[in-house]
Amino acid sequence: MEPRPTAPAPGVASLLKDFSLEMTGKDVSGLEEARDHIPPGTRVNVTFLGNEDLGMRIAAAGAVRRHGYTPVPHVSARRLRSRSELKEFLAALRSVDAVDNVFAVGGDPATSHGPYDDSLALIRSGLLREYGVRHVGICGYPEGHPAISNPVLWKAIEDKTAVLARGRLGGDIITQFGFDAAPVLAWVEDIRGRGIDVPVRIGVPGPAGIKRLMTYATRFGVGTSASIAKKYGFSMTNLMGTAGPDRFVRALADGYAPERHGVLKLHFYTFGGIGATSRWIADFRAQEGS
Repeated sequence: MEPRPTAPAPGVASLLKDFSLEMTGKDVSGLEEARDHIPPGTRVNVTFLGNEDLGMRIAAAGAVRRHGYTPVPHVSARRLRSRSELKEFLAALRSVDAVDNVFAVGGDPATSHGPYDDSLALIRSGLLREYGVRHVGICGYPEGHPAISNPVLWKAIEDKTAVLARGRLGGDIITQFGFDAAPVLAWVEDIRGRGIDVPVRIGVPGPAGIKRLMTYATRFGVGTSASIAKKYGFSMTNLMGTAGPDRFVRALADGYAPERHGVLKLHFYTFGGIGATSRWIADFRAQEGS
C-alpha cells in the first residue's frame, strides 16, 4: 500500500489571515496613523490598565469601532471595585457599540479590589451576556505563570471554556507572548488533548527594542535563555538593538499541523507601538506572498 500523502503545511498566510492587535487607551493616535496597514475588521484588544480611567478606555474602544475594526476591550476582574462598576463599564461599552467582544482577565493586582477574584468569577456573574457580550477571550500561558501553578492554570482554562460553552458564548484563548515556538505548539497540543477546541491566538511580540522585550519577558516569566534568544534572532549580550518576530512566526508556520493544533491565529503585543507592529505585519505578509 502506498503511503498516504501528507497535507501541505498551512504556512504563514494561514496564521496571518485573521491576526489581532493590542493597544492601550493612550494609543488612539497611533491607531489612526496605522490605519493604512490594518485590514478592515481586524480585532483590536484594548487593555484595562490601572492608570487609565473609564473615559479613556471607552474612548479607545469607540475609536477602534469608528476606524472599522473590531474592538475587544479587556475587563480586569480584580481591578473592579463593585458589581455596579462592572455594569457601568459594560453599559458604556454598549453605548459606543463595543460590547460584543471582550477579553476577561484577572489583572495585575495580587488581591481583588472588589467582588471578582478572577476572570472566571467575572464570566460567572452573568453580566457579560446580560449587557450583550457574545464572545469572550481568555488567557493561556504556554510557559506557565510566575505566580500560579500549572495545575491551577489548567483547571482555570478548563473551567472557563466549559462555563462559556454552557452560557452559549463564543470564545478563544490568547496566549502570553514567547520567543520559542516549540513549547507553544506543544502546549496547544495539550489543550486539544484535554478536549478544548476553541481557537487559540498565539501571542507574538511585535518589533521592539531588545531591552524592552527583555523587561516584559522578565515581568511575565517568559523564557529568554541564550539558546532561545539566538533562535529568535537577538543576542543577550547586545540589548541596544531591535528585534522582530520573523523567525518565530516562520517556526510556528513550519510546525503548525491543523489536525493536531486545531484553529490557530496570531495576536500581536505592540511593545514597539501599534504603528511599528502594523507596518511590520504588512511588510512581512508582502514578503511572504500572503
